[in-house]
Order: sequence, then structure tokens, then C-alpha cells
Amino acid sequence: MRVLVIGGGGREHALCLALAADPAVTHLAASPGNPGIAAVAQIVASATPLEAAQATSADLVVIGPEAPLVAGAADELREAGFAVFGPSAAAAQLEGSKAFAKQVMADAGVPTAGHWVCETQEQLAAALDRVGPPYVVKHDELAAGKGVVVTDDRAVAEAHARGHHVVVEEFLDGPEVSLFCLSDGQTVIPLQPAQDFKRVGDGDAGPNTGGMGAYSPLPWAPAGLVDEVVKTVAQPTVDEMAARGTPFAGLLYVGLALTSDGPRVVEFNARFGDPETQVVLPLLETPLAGLLHACATGSLASVEPLQWHADAAVIVVVASEGYPAAPRIGDAITGIDEAGAVEGVDVLHAGTAIDESGRLVTAGGRVLGVRAIAADLASARVRAYQAVDLIRIDGAHHRRDIAATAAAGAR
Repeated sequence: MRVLVIGGGGREHALCLALAADPAVTHLAASPGNPGIAAVAQIVASATPLEAAQATSADLVVIGPEAPLVAGAADELREAGFAVFGPSAAAAQLEGSKAFAKQVMADAGVPTAGHWVCETQEQLAAALDRVGPPYVVKHDELAAGKGVVVTDDRAVAEAHARGHHVVVEEFLDGPEVSLFCLSDGQTVIPLQPAQDFKRVGDGDAGPNTGGMGAYSPLPWAPAGLVDEVVKTVAQPTVDEMAARGTPFAGLLYVGLALTSDGPRVVEFNARFGDPETQVVLPLLETPLAGLLHACATGSLASVEPLQWHADAAVIVVVASEGYPAAPRIGDAITGIDEAGAVEGVDVLHAGTAIDESGRLVTAGGRVLGVRAIAADLASARVRAYQAVDLIRIDGAHHRRDIAATAAAGAR
């Protein structure tokens, strides 16, 4: 099988590593890729996903980022005859519009937070009056993981909403869980849950980011959680999308809060989440390409039960100076080889590039993901941070508490 991965971030590097390990994959390409992906896949410089698919004669196209999905890349590729892992533009509105996602959840009977769609300052003021602090305000648009503010400061909430249509939500208490669900438009198959760390600083301090680290599995998760979420959230959502004539075929990311009243949906995404993908996929023993192809061809019901390794995975994101507000680019990156030599560690590229002098440099906010796999979370944490400490980037920062609570036997 000839596979093309669209995208060039840490999620796509993880996808490429998993696909490269699949014996069914005879050729692997990526567009635009990144310097890390280049070690395992052919990099295709094409203006559009369709051009890249045509250039590589792809049997399967896997679209990683949300922006091309919302823009209709999957539709164009399918019309051209390619098998595509990724939803249509209409179905990708589950991520592209928070208001749309909330309406789908309401129609499907999916448990989520109460919400108010606000298009005017008057509507915003009324919604904030109703919910009280902490205020949860979400831009009703794609925002690269940074369109949400959770704050006790009303002025901050109002400033975040200024100039945007927003959704104001009730605050959901409890730990958050990420669950990836594969779908071909009818059948739903869940992957293993993970937990990510959205805020930039230790102890969940500071602003939201695209994700500063993650781990899997979740030893503290309630028994039966995955089955419950498929039954009450993922399958009803997929059924509702099919009933609307816009079937969802691809990866439905379910972001959950485990509240005192049970699991509630925080958000949907229409693709693999970053950095959770980097810790879930290496634990999947079942070859990946066949699963994604089954989603693309409507044959997911025939897939055998998934098999998982018994190990644990932890990833720590190394971010550039100034991230998330104003990330600096162009700083030299060294120490990757030393970090990658630590037992069980892979260094995944996200915001990296090769400059004119041939140096590896920062090219985005989240630069690298340092992933470690070991027999348990505590050992994986030790390996991950041992490797992180070998990487040198001027001004870079990272959290020191990824998976610390879970590794200590709590949640």
C-alpha cells in the first residue's frame, strides 16, 4: 500500500513512524513533512494535497491537520478517486465550529456543558452573567488549540471574546481525558485513552497551548469508561452525522471531563490530537494502515479487535522562547542524537526546519516532542526527562510535571 500523509507536525511524525512500521506499507510519503519525517518518508513538495496524491500514486491519503479538512481537502481527493482518511468539509465542522458541534450534541443527546452562542456584546454579557466564574469562552472557529480561555477574571473573558463569535460554556469539573475514535461513517472503534496537558506551565498555570505533553494509558480511569463514551457520545454523534447526510469518516477526537455527574464532552476534533497521538499510536500493536484504510473505504466493521502493547508512553513537548504568545524561530537545535540514544526514547519533530547553512533550527512554537516508552509510567517519565535534559535550544521551555500525578498512583 502506498500511503501519503498530509501535514508536517509532531502528530504527522508519529503517524509516519507508525505507518513505516506496518509491513503492508510499501511506500510512505509526506507533504510538506519536516526534517524528522524525512528520515522515514519521501518528502513531496506540492502545492496541494491533491497534487501530492497524484505525484505519489497514493492508495491511501491520511490528512493530519484540521485546516485542510475544514477547507475541503478530503472532498477534493475523494472526487479524484483517492481513498482518504479524514472527514469531509461538512463533517469537519464538528471541529471547525463550536456552535455546530454543540447543536449536533444536542440533537444526538450527547452529554456536554450548557452553552450560549454569542454574536454580540449584549449576548456575551448575558451569558457571562448567567454562568459566573470560572468563565469558559471559546472562539467559534479554528484556533490551533489556543481559542479557549478559562478564567475567573471577567475582563479577560471579555477581551478573549472581542472581535469573535464565541461560545460561552458552563465550567466542567473533573480530570480531562482524550479518546480517539475511528469511524467509517457508521462503525466506531475506540483507541486507548490518553491525557494531555494544555496549559503552558507546571501545575496547569498560564495560558492554553496546543499541548505541552501527554501520557497513556490512564491507570486511574474508571472501569468501562471507553465503552460508556462510545455508547453515549461517539456512536450517537456518528449516527447523527449520518442522519444529516454528512457522514463522519475519519478520526473523531472526543475531549472529555470526568465530572461528578459522569463524562461530559468538552470538545470534538475532526482528526488525531497532538500530542496525544504520539503516546497512543506506539502502544497500538494492530498495524495502522489497514485500520485507516478501512475507515476510508467503509469496511471498519470487518476489522478484528484491536491489540495493544502493555507498555506506557509519556511525551514532553519542548517549546520555543515566547510560546504560546510570540514564539521565536531560527534558534539552533542540538542534542537530538544524544536524547534519542536514551533507552525507549524517540524525538519527534514538530516546529523544526533546516536553515540555509544546514542547521536544524526552530520553526514554530512547539518544537519537539520527546517520547519515552517503558513498562510503566514512572519509568517512562524518568526516560523522557532524561532525554529532554540533553536537548539544547536557546530560550526553550517545557513542563516538568507531565504524568507526575498518574505515575505516583493518583490522577
